[in-house]
Amino acid sequence: MTMTAAGSALAISANAPATQDATGFAALTLTEIGGVENLGPIGPVFSKVETNPLKGPKDKLKGSVDYGSLNPSIYYDRADAGQVLLKISAKDKTNKLYSFLATLPNGEKWYFQGRVFGMPIDIGGVDSLIMSKPTIEICTEPVEVAGS
Repeated sequence: MTMTAAGSALAISANAPATQDATGFAALTLTEIGGVENLGPIGPVFSKVETNPLKGPKDKLKGSVDYGSLNPSIYYDRADAGQVLLKISAKDKTNKLYSFLATLPNGEKWYFQGRVFGMPIDIGGVDSLIMSKPTIEICTEPVEVAGS
């Protein structure tokens, strides 16, 4: 089914799920991050490992997996509870994993854990909003839950 991104959402929790599955993540209390304009790609991408034998064709193999990173554009709002927690996670100097939920308009859910490596603000021109530009590195395999 083709759909627009309108109605999609991103939420965060400082807690870890009891289990790395839909049930474990669904038991968490997540706080929606307000003002999100876009999320970016979610899902695994494998590195390419090539071998080029002297006899035979080049072969390409899947190497290590990278679950991706999100670089959402968020209009800056110091009063938004989700942005406050996102900023706390960005300032966290430990390697703690935070839990995230991306929800699509059809109800499809993508749960994952990650680390926020920064949340700088972007101060544009006179006719633009001040934006937050966090970098969320996805560290666990996303758990997909079908929507309606």
